[in-house]
Formats: sequence, structure tokens, C-alpha cells
Amino acid sequence: MMNLIKNIRKKVNGIIRSFTITGVLLIFLGILILKNDYIFTVLVALFMFIVAYTFLSGAYKLWSMKKDFDKYLNK
Repeated sequence: MMNLIKNIRKKVNGIIRSFTITGVLLIFLGILILKNDYIFTVLVALFMFIVAYTFLSGAYKLWSMKKDFDKYLNK
């Protein structure tokens, strides 16, 4: 039971870290968008990649948590 709780805690911390890093990057990108029009198109594409990475990372972490729950419940 403690091993399951440690795994859940570790994966939730990873999700929190991912969202925090994405938020900081989005603030930085927002500042850069205000400075230059040419960079705007590049930053919009980069923003899409960051959002996609966040969703994929979150989905993977949730999938691995589900796998841990299934392993724990099938014992």
C-alpha cells in the first residue's frame, strides 16, 4: 500500500512540475510576443508544441498511474 502511495505522489509531483514549467514558458513567450511581430508566428507554433507536450506528458503519467492501480488491485 505504501509503495502505491509513493508512486502516486511521485507522478502527481511530475504533473505539477510539468504544469509549472509550461506556465513559466508561456509567460516568457507572452513577453516575447509583445516585443516583435516576426517572432509572433514562431512563438505561436512553439506554444502549440508546448501545449501538446503538456497533454502528452500528463496522459502518460495518468496512464502509468492507472497501470499501477490495476497492478495493485489484481494482487
